[in-house]
Amino acid sequence: MFTLSSTQKFHLYTQPTDMRKSFDGLSGLVQEIMEISPTHRFVFVFINKRRDKVKLLHWVGAGFNLYYKRLEEGTFELPKYDLSHCSIELNYTQMVMLIDGVSIVNIHKRKRYSLPNKNV
Repeated sequence: MFTLSSTQKFHLYTQPTDMRKSFDGLSGLVQEIMEISPTHRFVFVFINKRRDKVKLLHWVGAGFNLYYKRLEEGTFELPKYDLSHCSIELNYTQMVMLIDGVSIVNIHKRKRYSLPNKNV
């Protein structure tokens, strides 16, 4: 079952990843390099050097789900980020755009109304 939603946070690992890694190898990267518990509610996103493959690692209660997408043509476009960071946080919209191949370089979010914070 595909259990990803807009309520989750996504962490993109910024270094190219060996796509031969599976559950244990990817959760090891999360724990050792990103220094986050892989059983946290985040979804971890990994992309290979050629940027034609992506894996998403997600802990769901009693185990991991691993989603994998391979492009037959083209590449995934990564957002700009500081090379000194090992991961960057994406929101659901950014993650879906990355997976679907929508260019995210020149897109900016327009101001929208939101309810005022009522901390009285």
